[in-house]
Amino acid sequence: MKPIEDLRQRRIRAQLGGGEARIQRQHDKGKLTARERLAVLLDEGSFEEIGMFVRHQSKDFGLERNRPAGDGVVTGYGTIHGRLVYVFSQDFTVFGGSLGRSHANKIVQILRRALENGAPVIGLNDSGGARIQEGVVSLGGYADIFLQNTLASGVVPQISAVMGPCAGGAVYSPAITDFIFMVQGTSYMFVTGPDVVRTVTQESVSAEELGGAATHASQSGVAHVVCDNDVACLLSIRDLMGYIPQNCEEPPPMRPTADAATRQDTALNDLVPEKPHQPYDMLDAIQSVVDDGAFFEIHQDFAPNLICGFAHVSGRSVGIVANQPAVLAGVLDINASVKGARFVRFCDAFNIPLVVFEDVPGFLPGTDQEWGGIIKHGAKLLYAFCEATVPKITVITRKAYGGAYDVMSSKHIRGDLNFAWPSAEIAVMGPKGAVEIIYRKQLTASSDADALRASFTEAYRDKFANPYIAAEHGYIDAVIEPSQTRAKIARGLQMLQNKVVTNPRKKHGNMPL
Repeated sequence: MKPIEDLRQRRIRAQLGGGEARIQRQHDKGKLTARERLAVLLDEGSFEEIGMFVRHQSKDFGLERNRPAGDGVVTGYGTIHGRLVYVFSQDFTVFGGSLGRSHANKIVQILRRALENGAPVIGLNDSGGARIQEGVVSLGGYADIFLQNTLASGVVPQISAVMGPCAGGAVYSPAITDFIFMVQGTSYMFVTGPDVVRTVTQESVSAEELGGAATHASQSGVAHVVCDNDVACLLSIRDLMGYIPQNCEEPPPMRPTADAATRQDTALNDLVPEKPHQPYDMLDAIQSVVDDGAFFEIHQDFAPNLICGFAHVSGRSVGIVANQPAVLAGVLDINASVKGARFVRFCDAFNIPLVVFEDVPGFLPGTDQEWGGIIKHGAKLLYAFCEATVPKITVITRKAYGGAYDVMSSKHIRGDLNFAWPSAEIAVMGPKGAVEIIYRKQLTASSDADALRASFTEAYRDKFANPYIAAEHGYIDAVIEPSQTRAKIARGLQMLQNKVVTNPRKKHGNMPL
């Protein structure tokens, strides 16, 4: 056989992975193969493979007789929207996608090249875990990957898609990366599986209940985005890449839009209800303000009382953090604080300006929250906003009470532009609670406490349930008509585009983890 023909035959065999029968089993489960996934993820024809002919070197337990090319992972580089990305895609048809020494070396090489060349890395995980036949060598391979993930953190974006099993030590690489995508019904993550749980704790739980996509999207917060199938997952990753830069040294990508920066939406003037305790949907405000109403939400099903996600305003990529009055009145709790802190730090690491929509009555009270460490976890969100040096624009739509007012990117923690709608209420606490404390003696002594309480409450509301006291002190830059919010944010982002702020020199801060 001629050398060129031999090469072509070797490529064909390598591209078949574990063979047609195993490929069919993947398809029967509703899953794509490793290579099919890359074809959907990357721009057509852009993938360049690295390490197609790598094979394991193990000689134990009969592995020397089974040495498929590629060793269960497809690695290389390509483009998304014309921009360079590095990728690896685990092949479940080869050794169940299990990780051995050569498999790990291929992934480490991709991570190193991404770091050296300043480009994002996307990992498509579908693996049975460590290759038991290789013993501690496979564990060493995982640790090598974890180190590279950590070194790359905050330097290049790292995206993980869990598209099948991901168990044991395998879960920690995705956990270090910036965003985790999962597929409903076909992917799961856990440190110990259902059988071990049953043996140790006597709990009976399925793999889906223990670590399925729905569980991690709503209960643990491990998964940032959940999709219905492989194709939807990969297309969603492509969407996300349109909002984030290549690395920490670059600005995020601009997106051309015909949506005028000066566009006004008079519907916003009536968005906030007259009754202070009546809910409304903050997503209506977000979608009205951003370009073409397009909003890429992160952690949609986890801590829904805080909204996080990406959008564009006048073509500029922004990260949006917003209280959601429609859920728990937009209160901050442990989960919302952790969710927001992680998102804010990602945006700050990758030069994405932050836009905050604020309607927060405070931190959630109760023993569960206090014993769960709301002080520590709430401080994470505070720390993240304080530390962030990217442009920060805040719009207070209604309530901004207590310490939560400070935390939500207030002027006091280096907010650049702080706007308020006329409906904004900026105070230590709500009128009812304030009256009970300030006028306690008068209320106790009064023969008609209810009438007196109502009178005091109305007087307090008139004085403090508005944005003008804060504006007098310079804590609010402008009180604006809601319909003008988009134009104000767009102009603010343009004004702040060359902002330079540096934090004190240090090795790193000690965030309240």
